[in-house]
Amino acid sequence: MVQLNHQNQIAEQVFAGNSEMARLMRSHDWSPTLLGSVSDWSLSLKTAVNICLNSRFPMVIWWGEELMLLYNDAWQAILGNRHPKALSRPGKAVFPESWYIIGPQLKSVLETGIATWAEDLLIPVLRSGYLEEAYYTYSYSPIFTEMGKVEGVFTAVAETTHRVLSERRLATLKDLAAQSSKAKTVDEVYQSTLKTLSNNSSDIPFAALYRLHSDLTQAALCGQTPADLGAILMPTTINLSETDPWSFAAVLQTQTGITIEDLAHQWGEVPVGVLSLPINQALALPIRASGQDAIVGLLVVGVNPACSLDSDYRAFFDLMAGHIETAIANVSAYEAERKRVEALVEIDRAKTAFFSNVSHEFRTPLTLMLSPLEELSNTLDARLQTAEREQLQMLQRNGLRLLKLVNALLDFSRIEAGRVQASYEPTDLATYTAELASVFRSLIERAGLNLVIECPPLPQPVYVDREMWEKIVLNLMSNAFKFTFDGTITIRLQPVGNVVELSLTDTGVGIPEAELPRLFERFHRISGMRSRTYEGSGIGLALVQELVKLHGGTIRVLSQVDHGTSFVIALPFGSAHLPADRIEAPRTLASTASGANSYVEEAARWISAGAIAGSESLDSDPAIAVFLAQKIPLYPCLGFCWQMTMPICEIMCSVC
Repeated sequence: MVQLNHQNQIAEQVFAGNSEMARLMRSHDWSPTLLGSVSDWSLSLKTAVNICLNSRFPMVIWWGEELMLLYNDAWQAILGNRHPKALSRPGKAVFPESWYIIGPQLKSVLETGIATWAEDLLIPVLRSGYLEEAYYTYSYSPIFTEMGKVEGVFTAVAETTHRVLSERRLATLKDLAAQSSKAKTVDEVYQSTLKTLSNNSSDIPFAALYRLHSDLTQAALCGQTPADLGAILMPTTINLSETDPWSFAAVLQTQTGITIEDLAHQWGEVPVGVLSLPINQALALPIRASGQDAIVGLLVVGVNPACSLDSDYRAFFDLMAGHIETAIANVSAYEAERKRVEALVEIDRAKTAFFSNVSHEFRTPLTLMLSPLEELSNTLDARLQTAEREQLQMLQRNGLRLLKLVNALLDFSRIEAGRVQASYEPTDLATYTAELASVFRSLIERAGLNLVIECPPLPQPVYVDREMWEKIVLNLMSNAFKFTFDGTITIRLQPVGNVVELSLTDTGVGIPEAELPRLFERFHRISGMRSRTYEGSGIGLALVQELVKLHGGTIRVLSQVDHGTSFVIALPFGSAHLPADRIEAPRTLASTASGANSYVEEAARWISAGAIAGSESLDSDPAIAVFLAQKIPLYPCLGFCWQMTMPICEIMCSVC
């Protein structure tokens, strides 16, 4: 009785504490075990057990040559359903499935007395009824007796399974997002997805993607991984009206994923996964059109046989399906945008071809009409009454104006079609620019304005297309005169570094700051601005910008309301920036130059009596004004044609 009490006292001391394992060890009969009575234990073993039991970190002691187990509460999770039978049993008997890994490590510490360390090591364990993929970080430390002999191994261990699996799955999801973002079609999404999934055969031992037919009766295989799964496991076509092997019909009916169990019974021979275990479970998941309930595809994935299909694992598969859905939505949006751009390009091409043809069709009869009109005016001048003469003059003016507009449209169509045939020639740009600007002098001075021309000789000739440069200068001069009512119009040409700069500055009404970004847009007109005329198609400045670009130059505008506007054009010296085949090249297309007189004659009308309010104003016709607001350039031409047709009829009737 005394001896029993003594043993109980020793047990109370060694197994001190109120933990589950302390209570279990105190009540455990140690006598029949290889460890023997607690009173016979060495001091080093008693001390190690006491430390182990009073720690909240998972710890285990492997003792003696048989490496018998003594462990604390925290280490029970590693044992699973083998607790409490594992207590005091040899390690090899408790962990036969993983002894080939940990046995040699433990023996090495016993024999050498040298500690070991392992981080995130895969150690399969059979603790929940199946062989499980588990990861641990641990150290094996020798336990020395009082005599200096190694009698056991002390182990502090942390299970890292959750972290390792989470990081592995997260890496797959990141790769899936990165790779699928490069796809441009749905097929590319499927192929990039399967390629990414193949890199994680542990969590995804096999996978297949099916595209669902629009009538929801068939699913067609788009791809699988590994590629050698075979047609039996993954049929190329699955009829959903029949008993389909992957429960696709059930997925469509429930609108959610379906778990397929007992694959070995259904298929016979099945692929193997982690730890060479046969895959016996799979998931069939719906792939939806993003933001919609409609299912467009189906994903079949095998489940890792060494992992439980818990909430984390299932969430991983759902996120995979979500990534695929997002990628499909992205490529669908990309495809829709591509088709929209292609349609716009085709519309633009058709528009360019149309305006080119229309411009030619208008230009031919116009040129045939204008010369006889001038001859008719000279011949009948003495026989015409004042009103008839004014109508004929109006007819000539509008004909020239229409020809200028048609030529501008033809220039635009050639630019857009890449058919511009420039001929860049070395030019005395100072003299040429001064001559063009001087054409407006008489008109400008008649309007009570000053014209200042500062074009000193340049150090070298400038390569320009003379017809294009004429249009640039005349359009800017015409624009300045249109919006300037007092003060000065100044045109200045000067070298600035390796470019020549042309600036045309006026003291006119100026341009609102909000309108400056749109100033060079085709057919854009600023409403509510004071000007000499309300006429205008809004293509003059747009054409100037295009012509400047063809010279490799730039144009910018500075303006302040009520203080005036300055246009600055910069052209590089030399010809290296220009197409070599267009240097002094011959022209094969008809010229679209209208001549300086047409610009001056049109501007002269702006200062004549009643010019602004007269019937010749293009915007005076509400219908034409609406069409101009819609930026449709054909209708100005039709308006002119109508204005020209009526006076011809009246004049010819009066003469005849």
